[in-house]
Amino acid sequence: MRFNTRVLHDGQPADPLTGAVNTPIYLSSTFRQAAPNRNQGYVYGRSGNPTRAVLEATLARLEGGATGLAFASGLGALTTLLESVPSGQRIVCVDDVYGGTWRLFEHHRRQFGLRVDYVDMTDLTRLREALCEPADLVYLETPTNPLLKLVDIAGAVRLARSAHALVAVDNTFATPALQRPIELGADIVLHSTTKYLGGHSDIIGGALVLKQVERGERFTWLQNAVGAVPSPFDCYLVLRGIHTLGVRLRAHGESARAVAEAVSGSRRVRAVHYPGLRSHPQHALARRQMSGFGGMVSVELEGGKRAALRFLKNLKVFTLAESLGGVESLVDHPATMTHASVPRREREAHGVTDGLVRLSCGIEDPEDLADDVQRALRGI
Repeated sequence: MRFNTRVLHDGQPADPLTGAVNTPIYLSSTFRQAAPNRNQGYVYGRSGNPTRAVLEATLARLEGGATGLAFASGLGALTTLLESVPSGQRIVCVDDVYGGTWRLFEHHRRQFGLRVDYVDMTDLTRLREALCEPADLVYLETPTNPLLKLVDIAGAVRLARSAHALVAVDNTFATPALQRPIELGADIVLHSTTKYLGGHSDIIGGALVLKQVERGERFTWLQNAVGAVPSPFDCYLVLRGIHTLGVRLRAHGESARAVAEAVSGSRRVRAVHYPGLRSHPQHALARRQMSGFGGMVSVELEGGKRAALRFLKNLKVFTLAESLGGVESLVDHPATMTHASVPRREREAHGVTDGLVRLSCGIEDPEDLADDVQRALRGI
C-alpha cells in the first residue's frame, strides 16, 4: 500500500467489540484480571492501554520499525532514550539541535557523567574523526532545528557501524511521510508527536520507534519504568492527525516553498535556509534522502535582533508562538525562545544568531503567506 492509504489503515483495524471505524478512547486507568496475572493483555494504564497500543503499532509500521512507543512529550521520549545509555558513555550529537534536546543532554552530562560531543555532521569526515574515540550513540536531527541542515543518514550509519555505535534520528521535521531513517539503517527514530504527527497544535506527545525486536523489549520496559506515557485521549488525537499526514505535508511543503522564494533575494535577508532551494548546501542530499522538503523555513535578517523583532511585529498571518508543525503558520525567534537555554557563544558558533527567525509554514493559501512575509520585510 502507498503512504496515504497506510496512514488510514496500517495497524488500525476496526474495533473488534463494536466495529467502530475510529479507534475508541479507553479511559480506564486499570483493567480487570480473572486471576492474578491472568488478564486480557492490559493491567495498568502506565504499562499499556488499547488506544495507545493502536497508535504505537501505527507509528512502528509507518517508520518501518519493530516496536513503537508513545510518550507524554518528545523530551519524555528522549529522557527514556538517555536512560538506555550507561553512565560514563559517550554520545556524538549533531551540533545544530533543538534547545530542549541540548538542555537535557547537558543535564545528563553534569548529573550522570555522560559525555556529549557536538559535531557538524554535514561533513561526514568530522563524524568519522569524532568516532575515532569510542561512542555508544550517534544522535542526529535531520533536517536540524532551526538551521535546516541535513545529515546523510545512510553515510552516518555506515560510520557508526564501524565504531559499534547505535544511531538515533529525530525525524520530527520530516516525519515518515518524507523520510524513513530506519530504512536507511538507523536503529532508533524519535518524534515530538506534538508537531506534524499531531498536526493541530492541540496535544503534547512524543514517540520512539525501534528497529529491532530485542531493543524494543528493553525500551518497553524503560517506558513502563520511567512512566512518561501519554493519556489515551492524546493518543487518539495523534492518530487522528496521522490520518491526514500525507496530504498535510504536501500542503506544508507548497507553503514553505512559496515563503522561501518570496524572501530570497531581498536586500533585507542575509540567508534563507530551506532544503527545497537549489541554493541550499544539501539540496542534492534532500532530493536523494527525502520525498519532499517539509514545511520549515529559517531566515537570517540583516540588522540582527532589531530587524528580527520588527519583522515579527509586522507579520499578520503568521502567529508568534513556540512549537511548529500545526495547520496554522507560526513564527519563532530561536535565540530568545526555543534556543534561549543554549549559551550565546555556543548558539552563535552554530549559526543561531539574533537575526534568525524560524517559520513553520501552515496550510493556508501559499500566496497569503508569501504576501505576509514580503509585507513584513518591507516594514523593517
